[in-house]
Amino acid sequence: MLPSLTAAEERLLLRFADPEAAAGGEDLSAKTLTALLDNAEFHGVLPIMLRKLSGDARLPADADLHGKLEDLRQKATIATGQSMLLKYHGDRIMKGLAADNIPARIVKGPVFARKLYRNVADRPFTDIDILVEPANLARANRVIAACGFELGSNEAESYELQEFKWLEKENSSLLVELHGDLVHDTGMRRRLSLGFPELRAIDGEATDTPAALLTIAIVHAAGGHKFHRLQLCVDVLQGVRALQSPEAEARLFDAARMTGIELELAVVLDVTGQLFEESRALELARRIKPDLSIRLARRLITTNTLLGVNSRDRMGSRLRRDAFRWIQRLAKARAIPGKV
Repeated sequence: MLPSLTAAEERLLLRFADPEAAAGGEDLSAKTLTALLDNAEFHGVLPIMLRKLSGDARLPADADLHGKLEDLRQKATIATGQSMLLKYHGDRIMKGLAADNIPARIVKGPVFARKLYRNVADRPFTDIDILVEPANLARANRVIAACGFELGSNEAESYELQEFKWLEKENSSLLVELHGDLVHDTGMRRRLSLGFPELRAIDGEATDTPAALLTIAIVHAAGGHKFHRLQLCVDVLQGVRALQSPEAEARLFDAARMTGIELELAVVLDVTGQLFEESRALELARRIKPDLSIRLARRLITTNTLLGVNSRDRMGSRLRRDAFRWIQRLAKARAIPGKV
């Protein structure tokens, strides 16, 4: 369980987690900073906090705190090296897929880091996610195997989930995930889907457009995971900031209707806007007319739900997030005008 934070300390954590926010000028105690560091590490935003603390003359002269900071910075350096190694293997696999004429794209981690974050090191990643059309999964699996990886998941179950986990034979810490759809829950997939064809339609003639990146971030937060750490909402926050034009906003809402993620879009934008006091995220969320499922989901997915994932309220957070998953499974697809 994480160290408890006061309401004021939670606001500090969120400011440290926001890549664009100033670190603040408070003189914090060693105890408070240690608790914030532990929470930041759990929530996947530690690199951002370490960057903001770098060279800060206001740090208390506490030997344990400085020892902890040194240890965490060494771990961050190792994580950066791991990300670079993953990127190398991802590039190798993509070249192999191209050689076999298998359309594919890398999504999430390294693309978010490069496209959404001013400081690439703010967004480390622990695997490489590759998306192909479902019909090409078997061929793509053979390419990954030929690149020195072995399947680490059950094959039949992987086809059902549209997700294959591959581990490098010489270094099992290197994980590559092959997806036929970024929505793996079969109960949810009857309503929403985000695969290679959908992303190609969202992007149009470009690649990794702001609308596509934000759509992926929304699905990653609410469809792949269940809001289990702040990093998911930081990706969404940065995706909102990258949405620079009315045309990009229109493309986002078109994407939501096409993929069926209007519920997820409304809920994730709402809680992200509340967490980081991002008015634009809240304004975008309000553009989606709330039905019963959205109203119920907003009562479940709150700032306390996310901040309480591994706190004393972790059981309450887990129950609320599980209830949200059932809303996702039971929600009806919205009617699309002109579509039979």
